[in-house]
Amino acid sequence: MKRLVPQVTAAALLLATALPGGAWAGAAFNRTLKLQGISFHVQSSGEGSQQQLTITTSGAKPPIKPIRQSVDGQVVGAQVADLNGNGLPEIYVFVQGAGSGSYGELVAYAVMKGSELSPITLQELSGATAKGYQGHDQFSVVEGCLVRRFPIYKPGDSNAKATGGERQICYKLKAGEASWIMRPASVLKF
Repeated sequence: MKRLVPQVTAAALLLATALPGGAWAGAAFNRTLKLQGISFHVQSSGEGSQQQLTITTSGAKPPIKPIRQSVDGQVVGAQVADLNGNGLPEIYVFVQGAGSGSYGELVAYAVMKGSELSPITLQELSGATAKGYQGHDQFSVVEGCLVRRFPIYKPGDSNAKATGGERQICYKLKAGEASWIMRPASVLKF
C-alpha cells in the first residue's frame, strides 16, 4: 500500500493545480484516450458552471453513439481503464463543481458487448466516510481502483482550512442490478 500514496498524491497535486483561480470559468476540456482498441474523445464546453460534456468513441464494431450530457461544474480530468478486467474499457471523467466547496462528481461509462456505453454510478458517501466531508474532491485511477481523496473538516474549520487530515477511498467496479457501481473497497485516513 505504500506505493499507492505517492502516486495518488502526485495525481491529487496535478488535479488541484489544474485550474488556477480565474481559469475556471468557461475553460474547455479536450482529450482523447485509448485502451483495448477503443478511443474516447472527451470534450466539454460552455460558460459558467453548466458545461456540456460530449464523449465520442471510435474503434468499436458496430459504432457507439456519442454521449451528450450537461454537468454542473468544470471537467478537470479523464482517464480510461479496465477496472472490472472484462477486456472492455471504461471512461472516467472527473468534474469539479463551482463555488468554495469544489464538490467532485464522477461521470463514467463502461463499454458493453454489443457496442453500447453503460453508465457507472459512484456510491454516495455515507456514515463514517462522509464525516467531515465538505468537497474539494480529487479523483484518479490508480492500481486497479478509482481513488477519491478529500480533506476532512472538523467542526469550526473554515472552508479554506481543513484541520482533520485527508480521507482516501478506493472504489472497485462491481455489477449492480441494472448497471455498474463503484463501491468502496478500502478507506484510509492521513
